[in-house]
Amino acid sequence: MPYVYILECHDGSFYVGSSWDLSSRVATHNAGRGSAYTRRRGRRPVRLVWAAGYDRIEDAFAREKQIQGWGRAKRLALIDGRVDDLRNLSRSRSSNPD
Repeated sequence: MPYVYILECHDGSFYVGSSWDLSSRVATHNAGRGSAYTRRRGRRPVRLVWAAGYDRIEDAFAREKQIQGWGRAKRLALIDGRVDDLRNLSRSRSSNPD
């Protein structure tokens, strides 16, 4: 089953990815053989903080790209399960009437 996942890096930043084998992929990140982002100094160890499984890899990849476009507050809402807050945290919504 393909997964989309969010890792919390040691420096507090988040990394969003997708994989067929979630536990192996997290181990790869922690071993310093994952993405360039998680290989950077200060980012490891990483910790899995959210994941969702999908029936089709295309759906997982589309969700990964969607979440990668989100800001920190929206990612935190997803991680915390505050699904009702996601719409209000959209970048396209602006409290500035200008």
